[in-house]
Amino acid sequence: MSSFPTVRMRRVRKLPQLRRMVRETSLSSDDFILPLFICHGKGVDKPIGAMPGVAQWSIDKLAEEAPKIVDEKIPAVILFGIPDTKDATGSASWRDDGIIQQALQTLKRRSPELLTMVDLCFCEYTDHGHCGVMHEGMLDNDASLENLAKQAVSLAKAGADVIAPSGMLDGMIRTLRGALDSAGFAELPLLSYAAKYASGFYGPFREAAESTPQFGDRRSHQMDPANANEALREVALDIEEGADMVMVKPAMPYLDIIRQVKDRFGLPTAAYQVSGEYSMMIAAARNGWVDEERVMFESLIGIKRAGADMILTYFARKAAKILNTRGWPY
Repeated sequence: MSSFPTVRMRRVRKLPQLRRMVRETSLSSDDFILPLFICHGKGVDKPIGAMPGVAQWSIDKLAEEAPKIVDEKIPAVILFGIPDTKDATGSASWRDDGIIQQALQTLKRRSPELLTMVDLCFCEYTDHGHCGVMHEGMLDNDASLENLAKQAVSLAKAGADVIAPSGMLDGMIRTLRGALDSAGFAELPLLSYAAKYASGFYGPFREAAESTPQFGDRRSHQMDPANANEALREVALDIEEGADMVMVKPAMPYLDIIRQVKDRFGLPTAAYQVSGEYSMMIAAARNGWVDEERVMFESLIGIKRAGADMILTYFARKAAKILNTRGWPY
């Protein structure tokens, strides 16, 4: 390859029109999935202290905001529920009148064009804050699968468009696929949190979802941050068991995993830009250390460039508004 002065890479960077024409990765509002936290009550719009700009909403507030989200050209939301009661098994998660069941029915009436994904786990619903049934201080994987299946079928009946199991339980995709198929939901897709790491970046989410563990941690079932080959094995197992789409969580510290998953398997791949990633950027911007808009877009395009087809992000509404009015701003 010829080198300087024959080759001058800056030639194609000089003009903004040319930069747009040769841009390798694109970002649009179609890439975004907006996480929402839904609670009981009326007129609730409760700000989450650790996540500025994010709030818990009651169902009437959700009904009010859903058409606005559609108008902002965000195609999908993922719902997290805060129940009015909790117990050792998380039984509120599979009640016909559960908080997310009600939210789904409301969204189908109010904004049927909005794709509704549901997070399938128990940490928000259990009084101990762990992701399933506990036995002698440890998560009972197989007992939790039975309850997870009940939760999935209940949410499918309520109108969920996509089920997204996040517990990182062994055999969860096989169990859910069998339960959904038997209940008449063979065409309902599963988006598996296939590579979910035991991360320190989840801290603000625990306030948002009121799901802080009352003892211990989740390292027995979420992945060790040092491991990459294990992530590929987890993804392969979930695909074998029937996952239609897979997810890597968090996004920023695991861009290499996103790239490897996409290259190895080629399935639709999601990445979750989690609460800690969001809150750090907001905090730094509010202290004047970074430009919020620039780091927001730089982080999102980085996730897309790594191979993600879909991005779960709390920046969805802010980023969508800019992209749909001004286009890519940089």
